Amino acid sequence: MRYFIVLLFSTTIHAGTAWEDSPYNWDNSEHNWDNSSNNWENSPNNWENNSNNWNSDRIIRDNSGNPTGYAVPKSDGGANIYDLDGNREGYY
Repeated sequence: MRYFIVLLFSTTIHAGTAWEDSPYNWDNSEHNWDNSSNNWENSPNNWENNSNNWNSDRIIRDNSGNPTGYAVPKSDGGANIYDLDGNREGYY
């Protein structure tokens, strides 16, 4: 009779994410002033973030051309993404 021995190893698998992209990185945190909607640069009241500003390159539009939010450039080359009410939805 043959016996098979099965060894179980306890391992943890983590999705590969660079620290620069992690939400736990302070540079990406919503608690960082640079990312806060209370910061004037990120505010929906700032004319650059206003959907009525046709000259703004920050406005995000859907396929029909309707404004859905705005993206505020970050100093590191990425951007914070907000909905039209100023709620931070993400970053890149």
